[in-house]
Amino acid sequence: MNLPRICLILSFAALSTYPAPAWADAVSRQMEQFVEKGAVSGAVTLVATKSGILHWEAVGKSDLASGRIMKKDDLFWIASMTKPMTAICVLMLQEEGKLSIDDPVEKHLPEFKNQWMVEQKEANKLTLIRPKRPVTVRDLLMHTGGLGDVKSPRVTSTLAELAMGYAREALQFEPGSQWRYSNSGINTLGRIVEVVSGKDFASFIQERIFDPLQMPDTTFWPTEEQCKRIAKSYKLNKETGKLDETVVYFTEGPLTDRRRTPFPAGGLYSSAQDVARVYQMMLNGGTLEGKRLLTPETVTLMTTTQSGDIKTGFVDGMSWGLGFQVVREPQGVTAALSKGTFGHGGAFATQSWGDPQKGLAYVLLIQQAGLPNGDDSEIRGEFQKVAAELAPK
Repeated sequence: MNLPRICLILSFAALSTYPAPAWADAVSRQMEQFVEKGAVSGAVTLVATKSGILHWEAVGKSDLASGRIMKKDDLFWIASMTKPMTAICVLMLQEEGKLSIDDPVEKHLPEFKNQWMVEQKEANKLTLIRPKRPVTVRDLLMHTGGLGDVKSPRVTSTLAELAMGYAREALQFEPGSQWRYSNSGINTLGRIVEVVSGKDFASFIQERIFDPLQMPDTTFWPTEEQCKRIAKSYKLNKETGKLDETVVYFTEGPLTDRRRTPFPAGGLYSSAQDVARVYQMMLNGGTLEGKRLLTPETVTLMTTTQSGDIKTGFVDGMSWGLGFQVVREPQGVTAALSKGTFGHGGAFATQSWGDPQKGLAYVLLIQQAGLPNGDDSEIRGEFQKVAAELAPK
């Protein structure tokens, strides 16, 4: 008898026993409207409390060519929704005293010593100077480090190789002086996790987050069986008005190939239920079902504004915590969320948010490329509006 697997199944079932409230149907109807007008092929939506699931449904299709119906347990490339999970790994190591978020990056990665910074860039002239201070781990968590970027030279690049490349690039601005979204900064955090913990990043995040939270469908390398459940990615063809299948970034080569780079900035595939468990843990102050991953103090640090008055994010009213966006002033697409709601989106318009005032987690999984601003998408706004306004008060 495989007892651990039986326990896992029972645990998942326990989270799904809440009777579906009447408003849950309204969420699905709203999503079906987007499918009917061809805005998306399909979607999975989930709304959870700190301990249970209120709404979890799928609409539309996961594969337009084959006609495959979208299912609740389908997998999606969650892209930058990987970033907060990477940040959790970093803060775990701070709790263990193995690093401080105020450490200079060069303390753990010597290749970052004596970096240059761009002072002036002209057509035929580039002027470099030394920054006033080195980049810190905190800077990387908040996208205020100013790191340059390099294209991964091959599918199997290691995080050590990528970090070396980032270190050789000149900083784009004084560390801590402004916000600029940085995949290179988060990938560098993954390398720091490897150096400080003595484990490869994929193993660390598996052992410290995915296993204790019982997230069997969250992985950098989906199995052949999991690949059958991955929703296809689409982009609206402006000429035909139809959805064309498109490729996912970060995933060149066979998805099952474990030699592919496990990008801390955006390499994960996951399901709605798995993502929800991360937010339930955070809403519970770092614990879920008796398993503690973080202290309440660390959760507060990560999910409250740390970026001061620096303008951050892709929509108005946002600020930045440590690895998480934080709603400073609800407005526009975030109007239905409470002040202090934290979360992150992904390149193909996936979204995940935890509202500590309402005690609710919202997960929206679609695979839609080419949106002008996935964080400000109409489908996200309508999902949050219906779910937040009709949820039990």
